[in-house]
Amino acid sequence: MIENKVVTITGASSGIGEATALLLAGRGAKVVLGARRPERLQALADKIVAAGGEAVYIKTDVKQRNDLSDMVALAIEKYGKLDVLINNAGVGPISMMDELRVEDWEDMIDINVKGVLYGIAAALPVFRQQGFGHFVNIASTAAYKIVPTMAVYAATKSAVRFISEGLRQEAGDKLRVTIISPGMINTEFIESMTNKEMKAQIAAAMGKIGIAPEAIANAIAYAIEQPANVDVSEIIVRPTAQS
Repeated sequence: MIENKVVTITGASSGIGEATALLLAGRGAKVVLGARRPERLQALADKIVAAGGEAVYIKTDVKQRNDLSDMVALAIEKYGKLDVLINNAGVGPISMMDELRVEDWEDMIDINVKGVLYGIAAALPVFRQQGFGHFVNIASTAAYKIVPTMAVYAATKSAVRFISEGLRQEAGDKLRVTIISPGMINTEFIESMTNKEMKAQIAAAMGKIGIAPEAIANAIAYAIEQPANVDVSEIIVRPTAQS
């Protein structure tokens, strides 16, 4: 059941996060939206409320541990519990290692890995106290297949997989942990890319074979709606045309 579940979503201002918020709210969840662009969050929350759903938002930079703590605190303050934390925020400024785009490497580590850890740190004590809770961590098909330009990005998404699986094994029989690994999805993800040539290549590929973010939202909803004793551990969703 999704109805009446309280769900926090990082990176909720666009793409997979936005699509997931709309889908879950439409099915009765109470969503707590976090991202770095509050104006986009407000517009999304207003849209959800206008359609009869429940949503609140808070500016959230996953590089800042306190921001994740504040997001979880808002869920508890507003709704009295937290059922699901979706660690969705991520960036992918891919490039060849020889380019030495060290700042890009640091961004991927800070957002894709440390951001997930900060989310876990914020929600895990709450889940333990409640005796229930569900982490949904967004990885990538890059966590399964390495190609040139994606060394650091793939490493961060592999880290998300291993952190998630380790957490699942430690979680016991009251908490759930799900890894969702998207392939090529039509989102604003490419806007994080600083290499113009790579950005153009990925944009062209997305235009040819990319699928809608709603496909990932549906996978997330499937994992959440399972009975409390059913843990959907891992889902990969990619375009049929993606190798």
